[in-house]
Amino acid sequence: MRMDTPDATEAFVAHRNLLFTVAYEMLGSAADAEDVLQETWLRWADVDHATVREPRAYLVRTTTRQALTRLRTLRRRKETYVGPWLPEPLLTAPDVAEDVELADSVSMAMLLVLETLTPTERAVFVLREVFDLGYDEIAEAVGKTPATVRQIAHRARTHVAARRPREIVSQAETRSVLDAFRGAVDTGDLQGLLDLIAPDVVLLTDGGGVVQAAPAPIVGAAQVARVLGNITGALSMRPTRVNGYPAFTLFQDGAVHSVMAVRIDDGRITGLYAVRNPEKLSRLDRETAVSR
Repeated sequence: MRMDTPDATEAFVAHRNLLFTVAYEMLGSAADAEDVLQETWLRWADVDHATVREPRAYLVRTTTRQALTRLRTLRRRKETYVGPWLPEPLLTAPDVAEDVELADSVSMAMLLVLETLTPTERAVFVLREVFDLGYDEIAEAVGKTPATVRQIAHRARTHVAARRPREIVSQAETRSVLDAFRGAVDTGDLQGLLDLIAPDVVLLTDGGGVVQAAPAPIVGAAQVARVLGNITGALSMRPTRVNGYPAFTLFQDGAVHSVMAVRIDDGRITGLYAVRNPEKLSRLDRETAVSR
């Protein structure tokens, strides 16, 4: 292996947050994204840096290729996953919310939409729509021709547009809805809950077979409100900021029980995503830096 130089190390560190965000948006797992970054670093340390004209482009391409390999492995792993699978939640800094497009791209709702794409579609969509890479650069990263990448990008964009939240909800509106939601849950106000959640609301709980969680999606306002009613008096809710948006950390007897993110459409809650799997809650003691 070549010895990395200070300049090479500096270049990698300078782009690390970007590379992590690329990998995380492709994988939905911070732990796997970190593994991808480690693999990218090993390849970066072994390259003749004098031959690399654009370190950022080279590192993004390498990260994408490693993430694609990892994504195909994850897909096989998810086939045997117990119950609904949700992305690993990230505690993000307040400034992430100020970049509306970045916050939207790492939101739990968007990551779940990206799960419906093929690995190559997901890579192309993330690199084009989130990071605004050119088709030639993306083609090198995914091993396709630029013309094919254009077709994939169009197909992925259409697919995502049909499934993504209908509009980007402002932080102020999100906080308003979540404040009312928290009040209704804390007081056991069933009617208040029914006023806030959409008739076709979906609740997903991810326990990973490690802790108790619903084995299938819970659908419908009455069913979801009934489950949320069980929280009253049993769990406490503390506001937090997850994946760029306000969310809740739920506590039981002082210990973290779960993290709950929401999807809001037209002023009502249409999706609730509760992550209980302990393996996915290990990063909540620190903020994770994401960037474009």
